[in-house]
Amino acid sequence: MAEEFGWGRLAYGMQLPVQSQSALFAEGWEAGAGPEDLVEIARVADRAGFAYLASCDHVAIPRRLADAMGTVWYDPVATLSYLAGVTEHVRLMSHVAIVGLRHPLLSAKQYATLDHLSGGRLILGVGAGHVAEEFEALGADFARRGRVLDDTVDALRAALGPDEFPEYEGEFFSFEGLGQRPRPAQRRVPIWVGGSSPAAVRRAAVRGDGWLPQGDPRDRLPDQIARLRRLRAEAGIDAPLTIGAITEPLYVGEPTWPVGRRTLSGKPAALAESLRAYAEMGVHQIQVRFRSRSRRELTDQMAAFGADVAPHIK
Repeated sequence: MAEEFGWGRLAYGMQLPVQSQSALFAEGWEAGAGPEDLVEIARVADRAGFAYLASCDHVAIPRRLADAMGTVWYDPVATLSYLAGVTEHVRLMSHVAIVGLRHPLLSAKQYATLDHLSGGRLILGVGAGHVAEEFEALGADFARRGRVLDDTVDALRAALGPDEFPEYEGEFFSFEGLGQRPRPAQRRVPIWVGGSSPAAVRRAAVRGDGWLPQGDPRDRLPDQIARLRRLRAEAGIDAPLTIGAITEPLYVGEPTWPVGRRTLSGKPAALAESLRAYAEMGVHQIQVRFRSRSRRELTDQMAAFGADVAPHIK
């Protein structure tokens, strides 16, 4: 895992389009897209050397948030399992699973099966969640979601381990004498913690195998990374931590349409030079998102990135 994600090279992955259609980032063409588009995008990612594909997690969006967030949110386990069958190499990540909405044994059953069926390609990204109505509808504890998530991560670490009959005793959850098979194909499923709040950064430092920031601009990342490393050292943890970043929107080449002032565009070498700055900060993997007007334009961008940009950032 350490060799795969950034220890010696800057890896790159992406959150899938179509499966999450927030008004904040979805492109217009995604509204009419479906399973066949996801399959083609996944296959291109597999060929273009992407380290992972990610799918987000929302159960139900309340009316007060529907205009901004949309209501199109595919289930991550179903989506990633579907794409596991049409890919060979790319890892499959929940970014992020709101695991506090579910009992950890239920999440363990779902994600262990996904890891088993995909031949060990799961990355379990987890986060606290922010939509109170989802928690209320499912009988989950929104007010204490941070503490519940801490306990859930510890419980999942046990439930996703090699033991057929895992044992755990925590603040909110406990289990023993309950067998679950199939076991994950990986001996240790990587758990990456999402979020940029002080609590999320601490959680990543002391409980995670990786950190998935949420919207940190470049100039904020060095301080966040320094805090992560300090907290991890203070906790006496010397295992590697895979540090991520979400880049600015990208467009490989010179666009002939307005791609937005924040979008990085231009020749592959110039894009690669800009992205290498993330590695210099201590980032191991970057999550990229391409501006596009169609599935074809997106897959062309992905292929161009893999062929012409990625060789210069490794």
